[in-house]
Amino acid sequence: MTRPRSLAQRSSEARMLDAQQRILAYIDQSEVPEDPAHARNTLAWVLRLWPEADPALRLAALAHDIDRASKDKVCRDDYGDYDSFKAAHARHGAQLLRALLEDCKLDPAAIEEACRLVRLHETGGDLRANLLRDADSLSYFEVNLPLYYQREGEHETLRRCAWGVQRLSADALRLLQQFEFADPEIHRLVQRVLDP
Repeated sequence: MTRPRSLAQRSSEARMLDAQQRILAYIDQSEVPEDPAHARNTLAWVLRLWPEADPALRLAALAHDIDRASKDKVCRDDYGDYDSFKAAHARHGAQLLRALLEDCKLDPAAIEEACRLVRLHETGGDLRANLLRDADSLSYFEVNLPLYYQREGEHETLRRCAWGVQRLSADALRLLQQFEFADPEIHRLVQRVLDP
């Protein structure tokens, strides 16, 4: 028999749900068309890779690219290299997320962890950050890639795919190798990166 949830537990769950809804509402306003689906799909990948993911990791999965929906988002042209741009994007996203989660009055430890994970989502660094990085990368290939290719062209998409593959863990790389792409051009591009 399960014990009834306390008032504090119900209140905490309500604040967490509010935070999730605010994150999604913010990302749904992104000018990048794939961002809303990518946020949701990254969370789906986190849960596929680790079904027991705690609330902080779930929030980070939804919010990892919140910077891209910001009016003052980090611009790639302002950085000398792609990794510096991605690091700034992750830092800015963590700042945006912190303000949102504090406004929701979430537990400070959950706020710290969610923001830490967003700061590390491009590079990883520990088990949880690596898991988020893998989920983000797998979602890029599953959701973002077709629109990215249309927008950026073959050369840039090849570079971005190579960057994405390079950061995958061995387990995530095996999952990517099982993907089936309906578009033959996308399939060819990914195969060029996987089998150089």
